[in-house]
Amino acid sequence: MTPVELSRTVLCAVRRAVDDGELSVAVPARAVVTPPGPGGRGDYATNIALQLARPAGRPARQVAEILRSHLRDTAGVADVEITGPGFLNIHLEGSGATASLVREILQGGGGDASGRQGIILRTGINSGSAVDSSRDIDSNRDENGTDAGGSTYADRDTGADGDTDVDREAGVDVDLGTDIAHGADLDRDAYVDPDADPAPDADPAPDADPAPDTATTPDTAPATAPRPTIPPYGHAPTLQGRVIPLRVPYEVRAEVVADSLVRIIAAQGGRAEVDHVRPGERVDLRPVPAPEDPAPLGPDAARWALLYPAPHDRPRITADHLLQRESNPLFRVRYAHARARALGRNAVRLGFDAVPGDLADVTAADPLVRALAEYPNALTQAAAHRAPDRLARHLVAVADALLAFQHTVLPLGDEKPSAAHRARLALAAAAGTVLAGGLSLLGISAPDYL
Repeated sequence: MTPVELSRTVLCAVRRAVDDGELSVAVPARAVVTPPGPGGRGDYATNIALQLARPAGRPARQVAEILRSHLRDTAGVADVEITGPGFLNIHLEGSGATASLVREILQGGGGDASGRQGIILRTGINSGSAVDSSRDIDSNRDENGTDAGGSTYADRDTGADGDTDVDREAGVDVDLGTDIAHGADLDRDAYVDPDADPAPDADPAPDADPAPDTATTPDTAPATAPRPTIPPYGHAPTLQGRVIPLRVPYEVRAEVVADSLVRIIAAQGGRAEVDHVRPGERVDLRPVPAPEDPAPLGPDAARWALLYPAPHDRPRITADHLLQRESNPLFRVRYAHARARALGRNAVRLGFDAVPGDLADVTAADPLVRALAEYPNALTQAAAHRAPDRLARHLVAVADALLAFQHTVLPLGDEKPSAAHRARLALAAAAGTVLAGGLSLLGISAPDYL
């Protein structure tokens, strides 16, 4: 049972309690389900009883007792406990919770990972086709489509010769681009992108007869049913149909924040309308301006420098955002994404693929599972509070959990790939999907090689 399915289950429990006359409340539009916090138990927790206590005219724990009886009768739910003032802590049957979560992420994807960049910052040097960072934001079109110059860490920092080390995960020599690239790609030149278009066939001979067209009539046309659309993981209709005005001053940080919010709000079903205002007019966003021009950092690092701090904090515009070191949060996020992709490529070479499954034997997986389960809530909060920094900080948490977990994914030495390795690989792939989708919402690229 996925968090989305569990949220619907909680709402169904409320509806049954209302239909049976046990509660006299309006059924809410949504129920927030998250991993339990400190003192909580089980796989997921919800505060729905506290939310309904006042309109029901009953203590929250009494409402929780009513809902617990309905939740316990649901298939897939092993047990329900009540903690604190009335939190419902839900235990799911077996190991289905983690496997369902991973499956949901991989089926839906992480969102738009096309590398679309909204505002391009003028560098002043070799800016090429970059446009001025003070231009109006148009959320419906992207004139450039990518970074000015397509700059990434891989483009800027791969000039130095890497050292050769032994990949302990797979037992072969690899070329390390950084001092922490344990388990990097085994053979970059041999990798073929499975999503790439195949090479076109050679043109037929000029006098060759064309193949007969067998699909020109309704009788011979193949019937193709439309494929169901699965929303990207974390995308939800919490703002469905709402138009969010974003009046911003002519200032680069305010524009970058607004540009990211256009995508984040769209991921929640809403639409943001950005408008510039003159000095003295009312604004909806006024983050603390950058102390200096962030453009020399390059598009990705500049956006991160402006989005990662909270709006009331002054951003640091320093070269630290360019360092490929553990102390740089942006590098950790992008490096973790690249590691997830490298693990998948290495697993293919070792002859196994990702299959969601049981991860109970790996304690290092718990923080990563928790961070992935909390991603939808982080995205919802970022949209509701107009705070992209909440999403950025959560991506750091996902990245740190993945980097701590990655060493358990591939077999060691003569070990043969097992179902446990397939399940760990699926979890790592899910984390990479979330990181790519989150970075895309912030307008930052997620390279597969770093």
